[in-house]
Amino acid sequence: MTRPDRLRLIGGSLALFTVALIGRAAYVQLWQGRTWTARAVRQQYADAELPAPRGRILDATGFVLAESRELVRLRIAPREVVDRATLRRALLNAKVDASWVTRATDTARAWVELPGTFLPGDIASLIGTAGVHPRPVAERVYLPSEGVRRIVGRATPDGGAVDGIELALDSVLRGARGTAAVPRDGKGHRLAAAGDADRARRAGRTVVLTINHALQDIAERALADAVRRLGATGGDIVVLDPNSGEVLAMASRRQEITSTAATALTEPYEPGSTLKPFVAARLLALHRAHADEVISTAGGKYTVQGRTINDVHRSERLSLRDVIKWSSNVGIARFAERLSNAEEYELLRDAGFGTPTGIAYPIESSGRLYSPHLWSKQSPASLAIGYELMVTPLQLATAYAAFANGGELLAPALVKEIRDPDGTVRFRHQRRVVRRMMPTQVASQVRGMLMDVVEGGTGTAGELARYDVAGKSGSARRTTNGKYVAGAYTSSFVGLFPADAPQFVILVKLDNSQDGFFGGKVAAPVFRTVLEGAIASRGTSLDLDKLRQSAREPAPSASAAPPAGAQVVARAAAPESLAVATRAAAVTDSGAVAYVVTLGTLRPAIPVGPATRVVPDVHALELRDAVRALHDAGFHVQIDSGPAAAMSPAAGTLLRTGTLIHLVRPR
Repeated sequence: MTRPDRLRLIGGSLALFTVALIGRAAYVQLWQGRTWTARAVRQQYADAELPAPRGRILDATGFVLAESRELVRLRIAPREVVDRATLRRALLNAKVDASWVTRATDTARAWVELPGTFLPGDIASLIGTAGVHPRPVAERVYLPSEGVRRIVGRATPDGGAVDGIELALDSVLRGARGTAAVPRDGKGHRLAAAGDADRARRAGRTVVLTINHALQDIAERALADAVRRLGATGGDIVVLDPNSGEVLAMASRRQEITSTAATALTEPYEPGSTLKPFVAARLLALHRAHADEVISTAGGKYTVQGRTINDVHRSERLSLRDVIKWSSNVGIARFAERLSNAEEYELLRDAGFGTPTGIAYPIESSGRLYSPHLWSKQSPASLAIGYELMVTPLQLATAYAAFANGGELLAPALVKEIRDPDGTVRFRHQRRVVRRMMPTQVASQVRGMLMDVVEGGTGTAGELARYDVAGKSGSARRTTNGKYVAGAYTSSFVGLFPADAPQFVILVKLDNSQDGFFGGKVAAPVFRTVLEGAIASRGTSLDLDKLRQSAREPAPSASAAPPAGAQVVARAAAPESLAVATRAAAVTDSGAVAYVVTLGTLRPAIPVGPATRVVPDVHALELRDAVRALHDAGFHVQIDSGPAAAMSPAAGTLLRTGTLIHLVRPR
């Protein structure tokens, strides 16, 4: 081969090589460019996960029940630290223990993870420092309330849901995590804090509960006081809006905490006499009885299918109205004989017993209601008096709401709204009717019977001075391992307030009270305490304008009534005066006894405007009349227990109307 041929061959080869090299470069850069860029990024950067803050949980008024705080954990690589003295000062300023500061600056250690978490502002000077590797974390902060924690539930430090609303709505609350690129050195060590996020995180949505924080606090305090005072092993209180089905408060308490769940949803019990109004309602709806129909109650002792039923208030004959008023076991058992087994079962199923309510909570008991084919011959009578079935407090409160709203069984609700982080509402609770339980007229009739219970029957301890209340007490023996235990009882009271246009259904249940067991004596006073607190507080969901329409005109004071044969000689009153109640008996010239009552004899030195009143002196009045006098003066009243009778603020104080007055009753 000649020299020119060799040169051409070499030149052609170089040309081909150049073309191949350019082609390969073009292929790598243009066709595989993204692939190689991604590989380079993976070599030079590490992905740092950015946790998404869980959504907030609020009460119905916007009060925060649970929220996440942005915190930081610190890892130190001592060998990467350039200025150890500066790092030491910054760590000590961040309140890091001196022993851990020493470890963090010890070059014999490769990595040191400091204990605890830090607020970003407290370690701002450390961010970006060589050798300091921060890791963002989220801490869940909860309202320190046992009842609220049972409802809201818990979440783990890494954002996992454990129970309660946190678990039930985890997919809504948890949001979406993000990632950020962190540069690494040639050995793969992270060099600095996370940079810009390459996948933006999304915060969780906000969940607004139907719970009213102020009412929840009142219920929890009342329950805690009752459990302590009565030596009970536990109890539950449910406050429900009967017109919307919204749960306004749900307090649960147990001496031995074996579960962190809301026991008002998870622990069923035999309801006892609180079940009787449902039997009466079905009989009225089927026209099998009328309210004033009288039957024989056999002196309070009746044997059916070999079982003897007894009454506490014994009578020979009672009307259906009085059967409810005096909670006659014999009377309701005899009236219930007019229902077939299928009809009695249907009335209980129609009330929602034996099936979950479907409320937004991860666990809920369905209670227990056996089908008629499993009943014994004694079962119809047992069911009529509230045995052989089990209900949860929420189920029973929901069923009682039908008496309050005109006969409709509503689906109870615990979630009012769900909102995006920007405030957009994604869900809003709407009133949902499950079924009609009874005609409106029947609901009104039964509500009248329940008013009789409070005004003169077994529930008088739940009565209020200026408002009509309807309710029913119940007492039932408790079981352990399927057997009734001597001396163990569930005491309960379910009330509607106010009776003419109910805004609240309040259920109180106490377990194993050591100071009596009748629901009217044990649970009804707790019901009244919750109501008094709700009326006195401005933060509860009571419609005060409607409530004023339900207020009764103050009745003449019973304590001011003259004794037989006495004459009322004088009576004075002035609304703008300091009301001082005095009573005196005197003998007139003719020898007759004169009974003199004087109200309002002292005028305040400070002018009283329409928004201010002088606290009346009611020390000479009986409790009911004292409460009425304070309400008439425009004040709210809360009744407390104490070693001696007292009133705060004191009589004669000039206060704005609506101020809460504490009346202390001797224990």
